[in-house]
Amino acid sequence: MLDKTFYEMIFKRKSFHIFRNVGNESISEDELYDIQNVYSEFAPLNPEIKTAIHIVPEKETNCKRGGEYCILIYSEKKDGYLQNIGYLGEQLDLYLVSRNIGTLWFGIGKTKEEPFENMEFVIMFSIRKISDSSKYRKDMFKSKRKSVEEIWEGKQIPGVTDIVRFAPSACNSQPWLVKNNGELSVYRYKKPGKRGIMPADKVSFYNRIDIGIFICYMDICLEHCGIGFEKKLYPDDGEDKEFVLNAVYRLD
Repeated sequence: MLDKTFYEMIFKRKSFHIFRNVGNESISEDELYDIQNVYSEFAPLNPEIKTAIHIVPEKETNCKRGGEYCILIYSEKKDGYLQNIGYLGEQLDLYLVSRNIGTLWFGIGKTKEEPFENMEFVIMFSIRKISDSSKYRKDMFKSKRKSVEEIWEGKQIPGVTDIVRFAPSACNSQPWLVKNNGELSVYRYKKPGKRGIMPADKVSFYNRIDIGIFICYMDICLEHCGIGFEKKLYPDDGEDKEFVLNAVYRLD
């Protein structure tokens, strides 16, 4: 089970592309300690993949978005590690929202840090304390997202279908499609001939992280609606195909 407060945080969270006019509060040492500890309590997609976070001042990275710190996320390179990082990272994202700490998934982040505990750097968050909660999202449904019809085929599930589409993704690419044929099949979807502003060689890398984020939203929404499920994950090596199956949910 994921933290029950995460569902509410979906409606509040926003990506702070620039931290501006968010107040002058700093993230305390206690909060940094809590972030480090709570991460170890999150449920991974694959418990056999070792991951870790390391928090450094933003100025020690190439991220210049006005954040105070960056959370560097590291992982062993194993099958499914990118989806696993997306799944864990989004739990961290929603936890930080609950503590009024603003976040930005920073995909092009670089750091001077060496590999951490024999794990490779994958991605980072820029974070900063938000002293004025009005800076968070007021109406999630005004966010720019694909329509339900674009991301979901088959019978819709109220409280799930209409919410999962607000999962964040690299460059707002929203690379997912769900087919409901009695089971929910989740695909990494790439529209032919379209990749947006991401470098071509990075699309499948970030979109596999995005699918992990989406699966996290799916689990949160199904649990919130009291819908039991069994989830089976499928390997995705990043092949450049229109549809790549990542997960199938059998609903109770």
